[in-house]
Amino acid sequence: MAISTFSQEGMTPIIGGSDNTSGPGPEVMAADTLEGDRVVNAAGEDLGKIRDIMIDVPSGQVAYAVLSSGGLLGIGDKLFAIPWSAMTLDADRHCFVLDVDRNRLKSAPGFDKEHWPSMADPAWATSVHEFYGTRPYWS
Repeated sequence: MAISTFSQEGMTPIIGGSDNTSGPGPEVMAADTLEGDRVVNAAGEDLGKIRDIMIDVPSGQVAYAVLSSGGLLGIGDKLFAIPWSAMTLDADRHCFVLDVDRNRLKSAPGFDKEHWPSMADPAWATSVHEFYGTRPYWS
């Protein structure tokens, strides 16, 4: 199976290793098939799971994956908007890789399920992209 990564724009897959071209695959898939996928860091430490995938409707681009981390059975978990371009899909392990240390993630801009930020706010979005060192998807 191929390993897919995405360009800075978050939508251009970079594929290697797969010769199976029939049906949906790691290059194009339904967003809900990614929800619940684990997110690990480069050291293989568990960071959480994908809760939602946020689409910038006017541009049609995937903007963020909402990572749920901590808590127990969804209680007390913290949510993080992760720029789509900050993650790599590891299709073989059925997870995403986010190159962020677990302790650094604790200081990332986050929110709880009852108080979501305005993700269309340019100041908020810019701060998230700066934290992860990614180019904003809209630029």
